Amino acid sequence: MLTNLTPQPEDKILALMAQYRADPRPNKIDLGVGVYKNAEGLTPVMRSVKDAEHKLWEDQDSKSYVGLAGDPAFSAAMRELIFGESVNVDQVSAVATPGGTGAIRQGFELVKLADAGATVWLSDPTWPNHPSILSHLEMPQAKYRYFDAENCTVDLAGMLEDLAKVKKGDVVLLHGCCHNPTGANLHPSDFDAVIDTLNAAGAIPFVDIAYQGFGDGLDADAAFTRAIAARCPQFLVAASCSKNFGIYRERTGVLFAVSDNTENHDVTQGTMAYLNRQNFSFPPDHGARLVTMILNDDKMRRDWEEELEATRVGMLGLRMQLADALRAETGTDRFNFVGEHRGMFSRLGIPPEAVAKLREDHAIYMVGDSRINIAGLNKYSVPILAKAIAQVI
Repeated sequence: MLTNLTPQPEDKILALMAQYRADPRPNKIDLGVGVYKNAEGLTPVMRSVKDAEHKLWEDQDSKSYVGLAGDPAFSAAMRELIFGESVNVDQVSAVATPGGTGAIRQGFELVKLADAGATVWLSDPTWPNHPSILSHLEMPQAKYRYFDAENCTVDLAGMLEDLAKVKKGDVVLLHGCCHNPTGANLHPSDFDAVIDTLNAAGAIPFVDIAYQGFGDGLDADAAFTRAIAARCPQFLVAASCSKNFGIYRERTGVLFAVSDNTENHDVTQGTMAYLNRQNFSFPPDHGARLVTMILNDDKMRRDWEEELEATRVGMLGLRMQLADALRAETGTDRFNFVGEHRGMFSRLGIPPEAVAKLREDHAIYMVGDSRINIAGLNKYSVPILAKAIAQVI
């Protein structure tokens, strides 16, 4: 049987990580992997997470399963964090998942079970796992224009024109904030136009919100999702706790499905629990319990919000420093958008051959489409990167 297997496509980011690790040069810079790192190049455990883990170690008296949907207290805490008061609680179904990727996968599975013919529309570009999972599930997919590569901004006109062609019942995947891989986000003044177009087409929004708190703040980063919740009759939301709680390896995520009436809630909730059972049975609980403890404890929550805000402001400072350095090195305003983008990523808009030269000649590693992880920089490596970019372009 195993002799019938064929090699699968190599993950470009994982391959880049392997190249970086194998590079013996001492001053190499990793801007590829999508993990937050501090100025020392470490992914730290947040203070509030350590506090919650210590308390959990003292108080937890069982490692038994918590249920197919996970702990309801976790779903409730995440619902409040993401939606605020914008949804009717009685219409919200939720399941805990192994990370945000697990939430995306379960959401796609739910779409397929509800309507196998529905097309899932993805932004062009999007996170590579989105189309990969859809292809694996053999689900129809299409692209809508999103990024203006020439100006490194959102192509709103192209986006609206493409979304107007979406068929009733199709699903449109939207990035809640901090678009991956471009860093270019919709302006709040654009929200209504996008939502109007989706509602006119009869489309089902599916929001992937993996970076809440990394862009403009917890509430501002949830504004698009809340606007959708206030105006769209049905929608899905996949959320990750990997970034904003720094618990990558705990694989903590949640999938929400919001129905247009309370009657659909029980069937939807049961179906989502069924899908959990088929794919992994009971979801992991350790990370979810830490998140629940932090969000429900005033002292730990304040500490978490303060540390998260410091992380956000730090990345924003690196963005501004890089934009200034690139302006000085290139003598142009070409890269001003870096300071305007939000989140961990920006796509620089330099050609693949320049990306290759940065890797070969300067030991600077970034994804081939010139996406960089801003959190991979520090105040010392920013001028090195700016000078190298000026040389290769």
